[in-house]
Amino acid sequence: MIERGVDKIVEQEVVERFLKYVRVWTTSDPGSPSKPTTQRQNELLQILRDELLKLGLSDVCFDTKGFVYATLPGDDERFVPFGLMAHVDTSPDQSGEGVTPQLHPQYDGSPIQYPDDKTLLLSAEDSHQLKDFIGSTIITAGGKTLLGADDKAGVAEIMTALSIFTQFPSLPHGRIVVCFTTDEEVGRGVDGIDTTRLPPHLYTIDGGYPGEFEVECFDAIGVTLTFYGRGVHPGYSFGKMVNAVRAASIFVSRLPHQERPETTKDRDGFFHVSNVDGNNEVAKVSMLLRDFEHASNLDRLSVVKELAQNLEEENPGLKVEVASLHQYENMRDVLQQHPEVSARAERAISDTGLNIIKKPIRGGTDGSRLTAMGFPTPNIFTGGMLAHSRKEWIAVRSMCQAVQTILNLARHHERNHF
Repeated sequence: MIERGVDKIVEQEVVERFLKYVRVWTTSDPGSPSKPTTQRQNELLQILRDELLKLGLSDVCFDTKGFVYATLPGDDERFVPFGLMAHVDTSPDQSGEGVTPQLHPQYDGSPIQYPDDKTLLLSAEDSHQLKDFIGSTIITAGGKTLLGADDKAGVAEIMTALSIFTQFPSLPHGRIVVCFTTDEEVGRGVDGIDTTRLPPHLYTIDGGYPGEFEVECFDAIGVTLTFYGRGVHPGYSFGKMVNAVRAASIFVSRLPHQERPETTKDRDGFFHVSNVDGNNEVAKVSMLLRDFEHASNLDRLSVVKELAQNLEEENPGLKVEVASLHQYENMRDVLQQHPEVSARAERAISDTGLNIIKKPIRGGTDGSRLTAMGFPTPNIFTGGMLAHSRKEWIAVRSMCQAVQTILNLARHHERNHF
């Protein structure tokens, strides 16, 4: 059981840490070749390194590839070591610069207004889960940026749990390795990770509603199509011009209309056009292909290649290059081989007093790739909702429940439990 007096400390600390972290601009950049993709992410890593040292953790390391590692020593005779991970970067889908977090105490169920954009409202129509938090404190951004709960809530929850362990030495735990990553939002979170520092299995603290526990994710392929045309003065282009940007537009229009993110849910896959840019001579289309089965995702890639080939045949002189990258795979198959990893997390969530909500991630985490690398890494909720949007929000109660789940998780790593 959690020691008396811990709850109030948890709430105070997790809120203070979260409000501090979200103010740090850490947006990652999918177009950057560096690691991390933006140096601004290092600012938060430096803060975390200093805080981990202050907490007295051992083996604290901030490396040049965009990682902070640390170890909370424990009783490895009695407990199985494990790891905790969260990413410091925020999505480039919305601005993360100048975040001004807003606290809405004792939420009464009415639409929430944003001070920096009076036209923006957050209501149950946007996120029906809001009704579950009437009477709680809700945190949003100011209206011009995302909040950054994805995944600074996870960062704050891990740091708060570590602080509680150091303040209350009688709380049971073994060795816990923590790793904070960069560039998760652009699919490069574990590029360059030092696997020698990692225990045999980990948990990402990332994601949504309290009680959610995810052991399955999308198979992910990233695609870039480059259309090469022929630029000619438009007044004298009859029979000569090959318009690359027009060809790119036709390609986008021919993608399956009912297999888009906005028309799919649950276990449906999709084609997602994330960016179109170009001119008469050269145009580029960036895409995400997503499905829960790799074979089905390869079928999607075949559709893309066939559409590109058809356009070349219809437009003599047009050249379309298709480059693809398998970004991550469904972690389900590996995790099924390690049932004890998931069972411990489920017990921890249940002990927190929450219903376990198992559903596939319609996306991916650092754990998706780590699992494929041989480190089983399922995902535990943070409480953040409407990620990647200006309406992103989180309830303080949810963050406290995530911290308590981490404390319970450590207890359930006792060796004789399995």
